[in-house]
Amino acid sequence: MAMTINSSPVLTGESARAFFEEAERNAKLPTPRLSPEREAQLRDYERKCREFIFPPKK
Repeated sequence: MAMTINSSPVLTGESARAFFEEAERNAKLPTPRLSPEREAQLRDYERKCREFIFPPKK
């Protein structure tokens, strides 16, 4: 579920400090990457989903 600015909770005090520290730790972690095989699988899945929901116009 996506959060918007209006629906996000307001953090104050200890909660805000803990959130900020965790965000700083996470920012230093390497960004996960998909393998080329998994990328191809996801592209194929996405293509099939688009064709199923919105068939190509003739």
